[in-house]
Amino acid sequence: MSYVISDDIPKWWTDILGCMAAHGRSALRDLFDESPTPHIAHPPRTHHRDFYVATDGSFRESGGGLGAVIETRDGTRVARVATTDTPPDNNVAEYRALHLGLDVLAARAPRDAAVGVLIDHDALASNVNNAILATQHPDGKSPRPISVPAATRYHWRGIQARLCGFDEVRAARIDSDQNPAHPLANAPERYRHVNRKPDRCVLPETPEPTASTEFPPPSRADRNGTGGGRASD
Repeated sequence: MSYVISDDIPKWWTDILGCMAAHGRSALRDLFDESPTPHIAHPPRTHHRDFYVATDGSFRESGGGLGAVIETRDGTRVARVATTDTPPDNNVAEYRALHLGLDVLAARAPRDAAVGVLIDHDALASNVNNAILATQHPDGKSPRPISVPAATRYHWRGIQARLCGFDEVRAARIDSDQNPAHPLANAPERYRHVNRKPDRCVLPETPEPTASTEFPPPSRADRNGTGGGRASD
C-alpha cells in the first residue's frame, strides 16, 4: 500500500500514514478511535469499523472543493476523491462533502458494513450521531434537536438515506489539521489525478477475536476526574 506524500500534508500526518501502512493498521481507524463522537457512546467495542470515510469541504469566493478518503480497518485505501465545487458557504460545503463521501462508499461497501465517519465540523458530526440515535428510538425521535442549514436540506436527506443503508454508523469529530480529506478539498485541481484511479471494492480483513477479559478504559469524564458524566461528549 502506498500513500501520496505532498507539501500540503503536515509531516506528522505522513509519518503516521507510513507507520500505519507498515503495521497493517488504518490511519483513519486510529484517528477515529482517539476522537470524540458527539452525543453517542464510544466504548472500545465500537472502535472496530469495517470502513472509515473522512470528508471535508472548502469554500472560497473563487470557488471551493470537496474531498473524501475511504479506508478499510486494515489500512487498505478504497478511494480518494477531490472535486471542485461552488458552495455558497463553508457549511454547505461540509454537507456536500459528506454526501459525496457516503455515495462513494455506498458503491463499494456491503450493506451490513459498520462505518466510521470522520469530519471536522461540530454541528454536522452532532447531527449525524443524533440521526443515528433517532433510528433506534421507537418514535424516531433524536435525543437532541437536529438543525441543518436551509441550503443543505436536500444533501441532508441524501446523507440520512446513506446512513440508513449501512448496518452501523458513528461520526467522530476531528480537527481540521488532522483531516486527510482537507488537502483534497482545498486543492482539488492539484489532486484531480486521484479521481482517475480505478474503482475498488475491498472487504476488510476479519479482525482477530479479542479476549473476553478485556476491560474498557475509563470514560472521558472519568479521565478528567469529573465522575460519571457522558462518555461521548
